[in-house]
Amino acid sequence: MMIRKLLSTAAIIVACTAAPALAELKVGSIVELSGPGAAAGTNFRDGVKMGFEEINAAGGILKEPVKIIEYDSQTDPQVSRAMVQKAIDDEVYAIMGTVFSSSTVVNMMVAKQYGIPQFTGSEAPSITAKGNPYIFRTAFGSQKGVPKLVKYMVEKMGVKKVGVAWANTEFGKGGHQAFLDEAQKAGLEIVVDVPSEQAQADFSADVLKLKNSGAEAFFVYYTEEECARFLREARKQGLDKPLVGETTLIGHKVIELAGDAANGAMGHVGLTPDADIPGLKEMVERFKTEFKYTPDHNAIKGYTAAWTLKYATELVGSPDSKAIAEKLHGLTLKASEYPGVLMDVSWDETGEMSRESFFVKVENGKQVVDAILPPN
Repeated sequence: MMIRKLLSTAAIIVACTAAPALAELKVGSIVELSGPGAAAGTNFRDGVKMGFEEINAAGGILKEPVKIIEYDSQTDPQVSRAMVQKAIDDEVYAIMGTVFSSSTVVNMMVAKQYGIPQFTGSEAPSITAKGNPYIFRTAFGSQKGVPKLVKYMVEKMGVKKVGVAWANTEFGKGGHQAFLDEAQKAGLEIVVDVPSEQAQADFSADVLKLKNSGAEAFFVYYTEEECARFLREARKQGLDKPLVGETTLIGHKVIELAGDAANGAMGHVGLTPDADIPGLKEMVERFKTEFKYTPDHNAIKGYTAAWTLKYATELVGSPDSKAIAEKLHGLTLKASEYPGVLMDVSWDETGEMSRESFFVKVENGKQVVDAILPPN
């Protein structure tokens, strides 16, 4: 009996004096894994996942591993708000997501309240116009992308009369207003303006209005799945004028969903896996190997967000959420020094991003880069 007691005591001493478990940094990944935003959200989630896998394989952040805690926003703004609160209760020090603007404008106020930096894939101009010091884009908003697109339409395509088709949501309203403002400055005539609702399934009436409008080209601004439905209907009705949009019109998920109907669509993209940038091409090939599909711009956003968090944290020297947010304002990361960001990038005092971007056209089911557009 005495021997057993001695052994038990020894076991307790060993357990108490064993090396403590390695600390870990928690990051919340809050994206649209179900509902109409699942295509975009899954891409963003996988980009975040791969980014942190590589970071952990290289020693983590400040030599500590990163644990990703995933939450499904269900493409519902109120659910996304609850998920941000849950992530904060789980003691994350940063948040990745959401992608849909209608969710981000709601949930980012929770992250702001607790001083947690949030990297969003959303593009509505209002997101960085609200004075939130904890929100940061992973691609610039439509108020920076649309001016590049309008300039290209006027100077390169010679368009004078244009029609507009857009989603009447937080995301769509921002892009719609940005386009109207730039079109007015450029002297473009808006001959037809057709709004639709989120997750609209039938675009036959919308396409017919556009077809009969006399416009020389159309600005199309929906989410990915809506764009795919629109493109299929446009092909069905023989709409033969240029269809021009932002990233969501000519993204790889849209090309996959729309098939041949995507050919001929063109537009401005902040990111494309088809750009001839070595670091970006290598990231795309690694992603395809791991996830067995071609990443779209959302995956690249998620991936670069992960690496941006690593760099900003290590520049600060600690996982201090408030200090990291302060560091990101006015920060420039050059890909030559910080290769995980893939392209040189800057953030201003509002959390808005600036970097080079691309004008592309879909040919034979692929994005073909027609021009590299400078930062603005």
